[in-house]
Amino acid sequence: MAQTCSILYMLLLSSLFAAGIATITEGELLSSMIGVQGLIYCKRGSKLTPIQGAVARVTCERTDEYGYEAEDVTVLSQATDAKGYFLATLSSSEVKDYKKVMKIKECRAFLELSPSDTCSFPTEINRGISGAILQNYRLLENKLKMKLFTVGPFVFSSEETQDKSIPNGY
Repeated sequence: MAQTCSILYMLLLSSLFAAGIATITEGELLSSMIGVQGLIYCKRGSKLTPIQGAVARVTCERTDEYGYEAEDVTVLSQATDAKGYFLATLSSSEVKDYKKVMKIKECRAFLELSPSDTCSFPTEINRGISGAILQNYRLLENKLKMKLFTVGPFVFSSEETQDKSIPNGY
């Protein structure tokens, strides 16, 4: 029985990887480039419009070869295009520390910057303030072998809101 369950689990796992859908596991060594994509909108009333020039931030917690917490690594996305699309990339060279092996523990994506004075308040929609955890990715089979995660969409608002779902504001 245990062997049958084990075989079924391995088949399921291999089919997820074959389909390009898998999850980053705690302590997984960054073996390829990570990409994070998403959309950023402005919410005015009930209307959502894409924001051009907005920026998202991706922060990854790291541990050293002994499992001790190391300094986080943070990258900013390119500014969004006219459709509100952003892409942030993180390579293994950005994660490594001088002569040390570093492992990624967890990565999160956040709203960082809106270029609009009239729509500059970040919201917690899709965890834009507290951070959307990078979980599922597609494996892009190109030269970079990028693991592409999708988050959001994230939303800035034209007015500040008190979101009760974030304890102490975060």
